[in-house]
Amino acid sequence: MIPALVLAAGLATRLRPLSRVRAKAALPVAGRTLVERIIGWLSAAGIHDLVLNLHHLPHTITRIVGVGAQLAVRVRYSWEAPVLGSAGGPRRALPLLDAPQFLIVNGDTLTDLDPAAAIAAHRRSGALVTMAVVPNTEPDKYGGVLVGADGAVSGFTMKGLQQPPSFHFIGLQVAQAEAFAALPDNTPYDSVGVRYRELMRARPGSVRAHACEAEFFDIGTAADYLETSLRLARREAHSLEGENVLWDDVAIEPGARLRRCIVTDGVRVPAGADWCGVTVRRVDGELEPFERREGDLALGAIAR
Repeated sequence: MIPALVLAAGLATRLRPLSRVRAKAALPVAGRTLVERIIGWLSAAGIHDLVLNLHHLPHTITRIVGVGAQLAVRVRYSWEAPVLGSAGGPRRALPLLDAPQFLIVNGDTLTDLDPAAAIAAHRRSGALVTMAVVPNTEPDKYGGVLVGADGAVSGFTMKGLQQPPSFHFIGLQVAQAEAFAALPDNTPYDSVGVRYRELMRARPGSVRAHACEAEFFDIGTAADYLETSLRLARREAHSLEGENVLWDDVAIEPGARLRRCIVTDGVRVPAGADWCGVTVRRVDGELEPFERREGDLALGAIAR
């Protein structure tokens, strides 16, 4: 089976303040971190050779994954300084992947898609890139992928605009190394969308879509993260009293009352606390604009 690059280097600015405590891929979801869930899904599909790109809070990922032995895979790391973006990251990882064809998997999306089906579709088409997509049912929330009747990607749309029907990219793509090889190494190249438009102009039909009906879960914001955590906890029979998500080393003193809160690593919730719908973290410097300080803790409203 081909190797996979798991994109885990991003700053996750939309997920703040949670991403000030851990890299996004290290967030726990119903008892298992995102990166463990993604690796388990890839391993079950027969993909055991993985590269993770790292930049933001890398230790929060490496301490979970290590070299992958405990997860029955081989893991190597592509280190980025500065962060290289969604196109520059794959370019930097090419020597480690050392393969003409590989998967690219977003480190912040969970899906039940069968990777083998996407790989087979890619090989049949002869494309440079094949993106796994589902119908975009929330165009006000998500930008879209425009796909022709022949399956070729013709462009991308922005969220919230009046656009033709589109598809939603669900975080897995199959790529040929040559799609990124011409980019300068170790140089920020922020948008993979820009790179794909270049490929589509130079070689029409070289970027294609694999339309499917797979389930996916988004972890883009704190509200998305909370809802995904609760949904998977219910499905997998994990107990989340008060619909709260508690990270590691959390202590809640008697008399404290929490509802639909996200409490991050090492927090001690005081006895008089009565909080609903907030993130809670230890103060480690400046607060986010939407946070308030209570003692040594920072509380931020979980926006819908």
